Amino acid sequence: MFAKILIANRGEIACRVIRTARRLGVRTVAVYSDADGKALHVEMADEAVHIGASPVGESYLRGDKIVAAALATGAEAIHPGYGFLSENPDFVDQVVAAGLTFIGPSAASIRAMGLKDAAKRLMEKAGVPVVPGYHGEAQEIVLLASKAREIGYPVLIKARAGGGGKGMRRVDHPDDFSEALSGARREAKAAFGDDRVLVEKYVDKPRHIEVQVFGDNFGNAVHLFERDCSAQRRHQKVIEEAPAPGMTPALRKAMTEAAVKAAKAISYSGAGTIEFIVDASQGLKADRFWFMEMNTRLQVEHPVTEMVTGTDLVEWQLRVASGEKLPKMQSEIQLSGHAFEARIYAEDAAKGFLPATGTLHHLTFPDKAPEGATMRIETGVRAGNAISPFYDPMIAKLVVHAKDRQAALDALGTALSQTEIAGSTVNTAFLAALAADADFSAGDVDTGLIGRHQEALTAVAPPSGEIVAAAALAAAGAGALPPSDDPWSSLAGYAHFHTVARRTRLRHGEDDILARVSVRPDGRFEVALDAPYDSVNSHDLRAAPRLARWPGHVTVFEGAVGYSFLVPDPLARTDEAAAASGSLRAPMPGLVKLVRAARGEAVVKGQPLLILEAMKMEHTISASHDGVIAEIATEGAQVTDGTVLVRFVEEAA
Repeated sequence: MFAKILIANRGEIACRVIRTARRLGVRTVAVYSDADGKALHVEMADEAVHIGASPVGESYLRGDKIVAAALATGAEAIHPGYGFLSENPDFVDQVVAAGLTFIGPSAASIRAMGLKDAAKRLMEKAGVPVVPGYHGEAQEIVLLASKAREIGYPVLIKARAGGGGKGMRRVDHPDDFSEALSGARREAKAAFGDDRVLVEKYVDKPRHIEVQVFGDNFGNAVHLFERDCSAQRRHQKVIEEAPAPGMTPALRKAMTEAAVKAAKAISYSGAGTIEFIVDASQGLKADRFWFMEMNTRLQVEHPVTEMVTGTDLVEWQLRVASGEKLPKMQSEIQLSGHAFEARIYAEDAAKGFLPATGTLHHLTFPDKAPEGATMRIETGVRAGNAISPFYDPMIAKLVVHAKDRQAALDALGTALSQTEIAGSTVNTAFLAALAADADFSAGDVDTGLIGRHQEALTAVAPPSGEIVAAAALAAAGAGALPPSDDPWSSLAGYAHFHTVARRTRLRHGEDDILARVSVRPDGRFEVALDAPYDSVNSHDLRAAPRLARWPGHVTVFEGAVGYSFLVPDPLARTDEAAAASGSLRAPMPGLVKLVRAARGEAVVKGQPLLILEAMKMEHTISASHDGVIAEIATEGAQVTDGTVLVRFVEEAA
């Protein structure tokens, strides 16, 4: 076993690797950028090395700096985590050339599976079923459009490098092919440095089922059963589970055998995942699945496999990379119970899952697993950390395991309802709604489920009068006072023989709320609210809902929903003109990738005006109303959250 390893990653996966290494007595070296100087993985590691500025191109993608850090600290091997350089064969060559061990597959294996088109041709030769499509080298638009017509619409344009939904577009009609191709190429180039694509048949009711495989350097390869990753938004996974619901013995046998065959075809060593697309339109059948791609690394969703097989895949990685054989053979790997993983993101589900930034002023997870279940919280952040625009906005992975699917699903819902996050917009309410969705609960899930139910899944009921009252009391300072039966100490504004109401203003979304808080002689509070909220005649502070105060705000938690209220500073000046509807602002920091309108141009509501690239995804900024453009951002401009992107000509009074 290695004495010391360097982890070429950040966040929750770096923390995950450190925990296993520590248990095995292996010392760890973390690397960090400017933005991560106080990150959790830096604190957890035995040593840490600064490798550059915050942008990934200046830090986590600098293989030369990472190898130099490993050599300088005496590390024997490098664990890549996932993302960043984990599937970069040139980086593997750098590591090996430096006399270090890469904790993962060989550069040859990564190259064999790194490009989707080449991988699919290889799988066809190995006898693994492949989804119908065009996987050739030619990239001329006329040829690609012609192949799309041959395949038959709808089709899927996919970047041949990378994954995570980046560089992917569904096209339903030939007239839309050119624009979709341009968008896919731009996004693929930005994310992977490669704008080449492939075109495939779009399966009408697709299930995304993947098989965890593991190989060693002695020719052994096994599978650790399957995971279902069909619950996706924007082609990115949201909730994963193991095993796949509705899986039949025949399909499991065919799929796992195909996965092992794929791994052996490239002499694979280490952890890998074979991803399949399954046509679920007529149920799960052994002749209706096709190879999509292989991820030659550990997957984000690996904890669910660990939970149902009782394994530690990071330990397996370390043992195999250090020259040992697989810890278990196929007959020794058993499936037990059911597990779910929910990815908690800083994002606004109601706004098309727009990534969010902000400081996590309040962050708490359940202190124990729900009854009858076990639970893991995989995170790389703590309260007080910021979600920056430089990296993926994942906050944590909440993983639960129980005796069967329903018990695990119940545990997931309970754990989400006990999670509290304030300071950034998060997706916990959406995750809870998805877990409770009737189709999802029944296991009737496919990659289009979230899209079909999106409006219902992202809708959040307005706060009740009790929630607003709790926020008003906290804003008025009542919740910050120690318990007391003496009304004189309960709230400033109490007067003898009568009460004096304290006026408190709150803002929730677009709503301005005026609350009048008064205290009764018995120490209980009365909160009067204007319509549409119901006034709360008496509120016992000692039984108040869960809440968090953070600079200028109060967040009240009800189940998995966090209702955040802005508490305006009465002494602060407001610039009403800045809030006027005559401009469009950047919803997040990013790069103006493409401008589609010009100064002086008349535009209509809903017309795309520019494309903002943020967190490696493209976001279209459209006109909010009819008007004439007075100013518009320039292509290539780097903007911050709230920057004016488009200003309209003001209409004459």
